This record gives sequence, structure tokens and C-alpha cells, in this order.
Amino acid sequence: MLPAHSLNCPECGLLIEIPMLGQGRQADCPRCRHELVRVENRPFSTPLALALGTLILLLCVYSGMFMTVSTIGVYERLTLPFMLEVLILQDFGFLAEVMFVFTFGLPLLFLLLCLYVYGALAVQSPLPGLLMATRTMVRLRSWVMADVFLISTLVAYIKLGDVVQVDFGSSFWLMFPMVLLLLRTTLSVPEHWVYYQIHRLRGHTTIYADNTGKICCSHCRYFRPSEEILCQVCGTHLFTRRPNSEKLSWAFLLAAAMFYLPANMLPIMISSNPTVTEISTIMDGIIFMWDSGDRAIAAIIFSASIMIPVLKIFAMAFLLLCSRYGVPFDIRKVSLIYRITEKIGRWSMIDIFVIIILMSTFHTNIARVTPGPASLYFCLVVLLTMLSAHYFDPRLLWDKYGSAREDRQA
Repeated sequence: MLPAHSLNCPECGLLIEIPMLGQGRQADCPRCRHELVRVENRPFSTPLALALGTLILLLCVYSGMFMTVSTIGVYERLTLPFMLEVLILQDFGFLAEVMFVFTFGLPLLFLLLCLYVYGALAVQSPLPGLLMATRTMVRLRSWVMADVFLISTLVAYIKLGDVVQVDFGSSFWLMFPMVLLLLRTTLSVPEHWVYYQIHRLRGHTTIYADNTGKICCSHCRYFRPSEEILCQVCGTHLFTRRPNSEKLSWAFLLAAAMFYLPANMLPIMISSNPTVTEISTIMDGIIFMWDSGDRAIAAIIFSASIMIPVLKIFAMAFLLLCSRYGVPFDIRKVSLIYRITEKIGRWSMIDIFVIIILMSTFHTNIARVTPGPASLYFCLVVLLTMLSAHYFDPRLLWDKYGSAREDRQA
């Protein structure tokens, strides 16, 4: 149960009165339609069961056979740890770190924290570090990329299918339910409700219903006295708008734009055998797949590697200019642009994961695939654009829209 209270929408800043919410209920912002809070039908047991089931599947996926690849002179039994080992032995430690962190490390940490937090709530025990665990758990949700890796595997399979025999192992098939459960687990963590439960566990039974002289915390979304430096509900710094939001977002965006040129002009993959060496850029690979008849895969790679990064860079630049100079059309459409931009950025990692799979398959003198220098730049483009969207405060758009509207009315 969540008592009635007021809050400011974290996306548009609107002051909203939230009624008492029971199990299975949710509240959305009436202005921008952002989901404010949702309470599961079984708010304690559902996240625990989902996290535990996902954790078991994750460990099975990483410990079992992922696929076997065979052709003349090549036979590989691929596991996910083996892919990491190949990258490290070939001196591509950065790519190994990227694969490990986003497909295993962060999902594992998220699930363990989910079990820790919801376990404490289920037994009604204020375990040590509960607030820090909750903050970390909430922040990790958008950086988990197991679903992106699964799609990358399907793309790699189609690219490999014409030259080698590919047989999927148990780990590959287990990845499907694991990804579905992992996505469902991330949706079952409503931080607004979780922070209230922790606040109550710590002996505080009331929350502020009046917003006079108070600041709505951007993380837990509860009003706190403006004199507080740290929110006493979630432990983060209190601010009305994210400090230096525009500066940080511009800095990450400009860095991403700078890295985008070498990411597309330099080789991203080098394929070699005893008779020939082929060096290809991102666009070379797309054209080759299109001419070979794999037009669906060419379209996927083009969308993920060319279109999404370009659109995200232009979209973030547009949003930043709007937050400074005003919104040229319907503010709700501009807000939707931000929401889409924030969600799709991680899918550009498909190309990097495909290269990792191909490199793990072909790493002998008979056939070898090596990541080119563009792979590093492309990784940085994806991560920097995600950081640019993360540090952008969308409430600045509504602030500018509101002030411009007041000027017109005056």
C-alpha cells in the first residue's frame, strides 16, 4: 500500500496528487504520460521470484555450450566465457570488458541487488547498505544489454550460415527465457514504491503531502525540506533540476560526434585467410550483405549502426537547443523524442557483439576475423550518446515551454 501524497513528475515537472495505491495499481502523469509509480499484484514475491529465476538461467547460459561452428579446417565449441578468453588473448581487452560488463556483470549485479533489496523488504529487516543497493539497482536497469546480445547472435548466425555449419547449444536456447525474465524483472522494480517501503522500515511512517518550501527529490520523487542537502528518503543530493545538465549532455554529445567519423571511416572488421585479407568498414559490410541477398540483416545493421547513432546525435542536439531557445512545436512530441532517444541508444551495440561472435568463431590461421580500430570508436559513440541522454534533464524542455507560453500571454 502506498499512501496518498503529491509529487512532481520527473519528466515534465507537473505537480500531481497521487491517490492511495493498492496492489496492482499504477499512476501516470496526466500531462506527459510518464509512468510515475506502479505497485505489483504481489509486490514482494513477484520481483524475488523473477530475479531468482533469471539468476539461475543467467548462470546456466554462461556455464553451458552456446553454439558449435564447423567447416573445413574449423571446429569451434563456443561458450560465452570462451568468447571473452579469445578477445583477451588477441589483445582486445576493451571489447572483452564491454561484453562481460553489459551481458553478464551488470545483469548479475542487478539481480543480486534485487534479491538483496526485496529480500530485506519481504522479511521487514533494514539490512545494511539498503539505500545504496536500491540506488545502484535502479541505475543499472538501462545498462543491461543481454537482449541486444541475443539479437546480435541471430544476426551473426545468418552471416555465418552460408559458410559454416552452426548448431546452437543449450545456452543459446536458455537465453530466450532468460532475456524475457530479465526484462520483466527490470519492469517489476518501481523505485518510488521501493523507497517508501525502505523509508517505513527505517521507522518513518509519514511522507510530506504539502510541497510548500520543499523540493521533490528527482530520484525517489518524495518532497523533502529545501534545507536538506541529502534526501533523507533515498540518500541522494536534492536539486530542483539536475546540476550542469546541459553542459554535461553537450560534452558527451560532442565527444560522441567526434568519434562517429573514425567509427565509420576506419575499418571495423578485418577478415583474412591464407590467400586474401579483406578490410571492411561498417558501410562495406552493409553493402556486402545487401548484395548477397541478406537484405533484412543489412537493414538491421544499417538501422543499428548508421541510422540510430546519427538520429540520436541529431535528436540530442535538437533537444538541447530546445531547452535553451524554446520548443518549436508540440511539447508532447518533443518529450516523446527524448523518451525514444533514451531507449534506443543501446541497440547500436549489435554490430560490436556480432564482431565479437565472428572473432570467436574465426581466430585461426585458416580463417581469422579481427576487430578493426573503428570498433573501439563505435563503442565509445554508443556509450557517450547514452550518457548524453542520461544527463539531460527533460524538465528543462517544459520549463522553457512554460516560460515562453507566459511571455506570449503577457
